[in-house]
Amino acid sequence: MSARSSASQPVAQPATPRRQFFTLTTAIALFALLGIAAYLITRYLLHLPFNQCRWTLIAVLAAGGGPLVFDLTRKALTGDFGADLLAGISIVTSLVLGEYLAGSIVVLMLSGGTALEEYATQRASSVLGALARRMPRIAHRRQGEQLLNIDVSEIQIGEQLVVFPHEVCPADGVVVAGSGSMDESYLTGEPFLIQKVNGASVLSGSLNGETVLTISVSSLPADSRYAKIMRVMREAETNRPQLRRIADRLGSWYTVVALGVAGIGWILGGDPTRFLAVLVIATPCPLLLAIPIAIIGAISVAASRGIIIKDPSMLERIDTCRTIILDKTGTLTYGRPALTDVLCASGQTRERILQMAASLEQYSKHPLAKTIREAAEHEGIALAAVSEIGEKPGLGLEGTIDGRHIQITGRKRSMTLGDAIAAKLPPPSAGMECILLVDGSYAATLRFRDAPREESRSFVTHLGPRHRVNRVLLLSGDREAEVRYLAGEVGISDVLASQSPEDKVAVVKSESKLAKTMFVGDGINDAPAMQAATVGVAFGQNSDITAEAADAVVLETSLSKVDELIHIGRRMRRIAMQSAVGGMAASMIGMLLAAAGYLPPVAGAVTQEVIDVAAVLNALRMVFPHRELSDDSGG
Repeated sequence: MSARSSASQPVAQPATPRRQFFTLTTAIALFALLGIAAYLITRYLLHLPFNQCRWTLIAVLAAGGGPLVFDLTRKALTGDFGADLLAGISIVTSLVLGEYLAGSIVVLMLSGGTALEEYATQRASSVLGALARRMPRIAHRRQGEQLLNIDVSEIQIGEQLVVFPHEVCPADGVVVAGSGSMDESYLTGEPFLIQKVNGASVLSGSLNGETVLTISVSSLPADSRYAKIMRVMREAETNRPQLRRIADRLGSWYTVVALGVAGIGWILGGDPTRFLAVLVIATPCPLLLAIPIAIIGAISVAASRGIIIKDPSMLERIDTCRTIILDKTGTLTYGRPALTDVLCASGQTRERILQMAASLEQYSKHPLAKTIREAAEHEGIALAAVSEIGEKPGLGLEGTIDGRHIQITGRKRSMTLGDAIAAKLPPPSAGMECILLVDGSYAATLRFRDAPREESRSFVTHLGPRHRVNRVLLLSGDREAEVRYLAGEVGISDVLASQSPEDKVAVVKSESKLAKTMFVGDGINDAPAMQAATVGVAFGQNSDITAEAADAVVLETSLSKVDELIHIGRRMRRIAMQSAVGGMAASMIGMLLAAAGYLPPVAGAVTQEVIDVAAVLNALRMVFPHRELSDDSGG
């Protein structure tokens, strides 16, 4: 790997946030519950006078309602009028009018609903935190016969570092001593080891195997491939568009209506308690409670089907995505390319070609390397000794076997090496291929096919008619001929090939400006694009980083599970809307009764609780058994 410019800033190592299960909102909800319970016991069981019991309610309004009202006021001043604005107004009004019990119930409803939503939406961990934790803080510099432990920020280009067994490589470089293997699946998503000998390139973030390796640093940690992915990830996470939640969209108009009815009730009746009674019964708890409960139910249903929801808000968005962006290898295909043809030049044999190719490929990180090695092993071909191994970007893999220079490269590179080689190349074909040269002369063409998943075509073709998807885009880092071949097999017309992780992010951002997008992939190079999409779905558990970047992780690598996930989101959205709209409709009837003076504040709070229970019971339908969540049954 070529050295990159050293004039760059160090990679920021973001702190790993701890998960806060016991938040301030949760504490307020528990405090309100205890305060109300204490009031009811002392007032109605111990029969103490109201003046002696009210202090528990005042404490709830001060200690619990105060922070909630402060937060709502701060949001309102910035123009953020959420669904819980009515609750804040109700708390203040109840305190002014001395309706402490009604106000305390509102505090409980508001904080309890928010606490439920916080619990439902808390991520397992931070993507950037996971990236930062992977990289070592200390490197081992070789200085003569000594090893010095240095901070990774002190690493310089050209110096030698020692990587111990089972350590993560701290910088990009080239092996200058030792031989062994490294796990580079963090970048490729493919779980196999890459052999490393003198001259082989290594990538920062790779996990060393069983032996000690000495590397010569080719680029600073801040300029490494790993750091570049991390920067793209940070940018994607920071600039991800914020979408309005269902509760906020419904609550924006509901708040105006409720305030209007409350004001009319006060004016016509001449009684300010009517204003409070209307606001108490108008408190949008079907929004604050039923929607989070429906989301939690959907998370449970998804988990039972092998789908882990990491960002519950994605359940509100997934059925609205009109552009689906799919990775190729491991997503639409099985990720296991098979060797289909070995086209040998005159004087070469299949056995000799496979021996030379497999011997070289044991030191390569290319996804086809494993396929070639397995083909040679299957045919009982012994590997030959290789020396002077090297793999330069754009030039392919090369080394020396039995004194002969062997090179494995691509068609484009081969055609630039002379007309003699170009004339002997077979016509290009769909799928993947590599060219083997011996002492600068054409020796063979190896062809491969990565079979599409059995379900890929049916999944792609059903997205339009069944999920109202307007555009399906195949976005891949592989070469165009290979990607277009697969696209034709699975029924995709829009294709972008040879895309780097940075290119993928740019494409996803551009598409997301036109419509809501869902990105489905499985490698760490897909993680930044997942962050940039409206919804990101990761396959399997090949990469912890990819799983952290995704909004949902499908444990079984199956496109039918993605279909189930879309249906779960659709069903959740439908049930949540039923609970919210139905609850608000019932609340509006109660508001009219309160405005007319038939429901005082406490009775209004009790009525609102009945409405809440009905809305919550409807939301709980999400967890009950239902028809199969697939298109065959109309899930």
